[in-house]
Amino acid sequence: MTEGFHIYDPRMRAMLLMNAAVERIATGFRWAEGPVWFGDANCLLWSDIPNDRIMRWWPGGAMDVYRAPAHHANGHTRDRQGRLISCEHGRRCISRTEFDGSVTVLIDQFEGRKLNSPNDVVVKSDGTIWFTDPDYGIMTDYEGHRAASDQGACRVYRFDPAAGSIVAVAEDYERPNGIAFSPDERLLYVADTGFTHRDGGPHHIRVHEVIDGARLGPGAVFTVIEPGFADGFRLDEHGNVWTSCGAGNAVAVFAPDGTPLGRIDLPEMVSNLCFGGVKRNRLFVTATTSVYSLFIGVRGHPMV
Repeated sequence: MTEGFHIYDPRMRAMLLMNAAVERIATGFRWAEGPVWFGDANCLLWSDIPNDRIMRWWPGGAMDVYRAPAHHANGHTRDRQGRLISCEHGRRCISRTEFDGSVTVLIDQFEGRKLNSPNDVVVKSDGTIWFTDPDYGIMTDYEGHRAASDQGACRVYRFDPAAGSIVAVAEDYERPNGIAFSPDERLLYVADTGFTHRDGGPHHIRVHEVIDGARLGPGAVFTVIEPGFADGFRLDEHGNVWTSCGAGNAVAVFAPDGTPLGRIDLPEMVSNLCFGGVKRNRLFVTATTSVYSLFIGVRGHPMV
């Protein structure tokens, strides 16, 4: 296969290894999403949402089904104890996989009404769980179970497992999607992908100041993704944003000030990505039916 490396800024050149190629490490899925690296187990997990399973892959090339059924899980991350935190479309919840393998539903309601379909999630250093809740998983039966929204809105939430409390930290999104903190946790980035179901809808990433570690400022547009839209994304050790471009079939990289640095073309629609490997210098990308990887010249930040 042929992929293109596009360099818009000299800083991007140092992030790419010109003798490292994009590899397709797994294929055969309907919609691959939510990659998360487990360094202590030396494996990658990701969701195959329509097939209702979570997959697992090891660097030696072995792959198996980690969990099925998986309640149409989408995005994943790990908490500060190393447990898997998952967004489930099927149960419309945030769940946690315990050390013994059992699964606990952490939160599935806001103000007494069912959540829509939690999509992507990040855990802050204080243990709080921040997640997006668009309605993609209840719009059809393909990635969940079709249902009316009990919330009537798509929000960004902060859940405190210790207190059992949930608050809406952003309510002015059309369809909030990918989410990640800056390395110092002073900023929270959130994608809005309203463009997917409305002509002229948003297809950008916004950035918010995190106030007192628990609230968000009003936010501003960090970057508009053109062509395509941002789905999942992560930040590297320098605060650069590596984001999927959806229908743009690429991973795009932006400096902390929003300057476009470069793009990596892929053969399929990109949904999400994460950093992994022994040195966190391996980019893993979920893209429609496949998972791709690329060794790079920068490390992903371990806390995002």
